[in-house]
Amino acid sequence: MKQHFTSSLSQVFGRFASKEHGKLFQKMINKSYVRLMGLDMSDFEAPESYPTLNALFTRKFHRKRSFSADPQDMISPCDSLITECGVIHDNLALQIKGMQYSVDDVLGEGISSSSKKSIHNGTFINFYLSPRDYHRYHAPIDMQVLHAVHIPGKLYPVNIPSLKKQINLFIENERVVIECLSSEGKRFFLILVGALNVGEMEVSFEPRIRTNTVLTPSQYSYKELYLSKGDDFGCFRMGSTIVMLCEKDMVEIGVSAGHNVKFAQTIGRMN
Repeated sequence: MKQHFTSSLSQVFGRFASKEHGKLFQKMINKSYVRLMGLDMSDFEAPESYPTLNALFTRKFHRKRSFSADPQDMISPCDSLITECGVIHDNLALQIKGMQYSVDDVLGEGISSSSKKSIHNGTFINFYLSPRDYHRYHAPIDMQVLHAVHIPGKLYPVNIPSLKKQINLFIENERVVIECLSSEGKRFFLILVGALNVGEMEVSFEPRIRTNTVLTPSQYSYKELYLSKGDDFGCFRMGSTIVMLCEKDMVEIGVSAGHNVKFAQTIGRMN
């Protein structure tokens, strides 16, 4: 496939954000970004301590957040706005109110038909990370990772106005599909969706995945890869979206569309 113009634009921004611009100018860039976007830096180092804008985007906690130790509690994998959530009706979930998409299509050809069918009539949550949010993502429960599939694509914006006008946005955009099992053997997917100005989606357990660079799909399988609830497994280089698709009766969702959530916040109860 050919590179889409949105990918080229994102690469240009990525190069700017990855460059060290000199101590004084970088300090001005970082502090201006924090002020303009309204970042809450209370859990992080001072803005001027980050050598690049990307380092600020992908910042790690200075003070760790605590979360429920109850294995039945599911936590939010990120700081985000819940743009939609609810029941998958057979093969269809909501991109935004009034606009559906096929979960089979968003999972792509690298996922088996039996795995796709397992989440039909299950539940979904769409997490939108704005440029002001913490950009790292974490395991929402204790889980086993079975597969990771990189699907190259476009990088349209994924903010609310774009969700309302761009049909099949999650399907057209570049994404990384992560197939997982809960401790009880229930199947679910975490789908990292790229967006404009996201120069890279990092998957720490799979360095062979290089987003917005490689234009051919790739997939990887694992036999003994486990993540504990709260484990950091990567980051977006700017704001984007995570789609979670869960098997029927796996979890009772405790949030609604329009809720702002924080990583480590309990958002559901495992059945």
